[in-house]
Amino acid sequence: MREDIASLRNEYTQAELNEGTIDVNPFNQFEKWFTEAVASEILEPNAMVLSTVSKNGIPSQRTVLLKDANKEGYTFYTNYDSKKGREIERNPHVSLLFPWYDLERQIIITGKAQKVSKETSVNYFHSRPRESQLGAWASQQSNEIADRSILEEKLKMLEERFLNKEIPLPENWGGYLVIPESFEFWQGRASRLHDRIYYQDEMEGTWKISRLSP
Repeated sequence: MREDIASLRNEYTQAELNEGTIDVNPFNQFEKWFTEAVASEILEPNAMVLSTVSKNGIPSQRTVLLKDANKEGYTFYTNYDSKKGREIERNPHVSLLFPWYDLERQIIITGKAQKVSKETSVNYFHSRPRESQLGAWASQQSNEIADRSILEEKLKMLEERFLNKEIPLPENWGGYLVIPESFEFWQGRASRLHDRIYYQDEMEGTWKISRLSP
């Protein structure tokens, strides 16, 4: 098995990324690449790996879904009492990774996460399928449970409780806006000489652009 793993490799030849063609604004560059990812019909182009850090400095990652993107930042939703929510409460510095393997691309964003307004969370919550709304109530995310039947029984109870009623937003559920401090756009290239373009926020509205060695 170890030999099989060591022999796995692909040559990256689909595209290139250079300073002459990128947008000077990383939000615009993100939008361009995200639009191309959606058009390519890859699986869940809005899936991103969120990294947080515990109070002891131990990192953890999980995949979440991007639900809004604008010139302020990038929004996802979760249970505020989850492991990621507790870690963000202690340390708002996070990282987002968009792994678009089929396009030989990835984007890494670092920044600070802050809660969106309750109104924004309510509006998004009620746009979700009813089953997803009930799921947010049923799961005490990241807490240990004995087996799956506990979740299923709780879901059934909630279905009865909210039968023919609007499901309210749970108090411990809502969105985070990640406000970027840096972006890295990575494009796979031949001979492992990949293109890495890095944007660093120097002051509001001004970004320093540099190329990183692969």
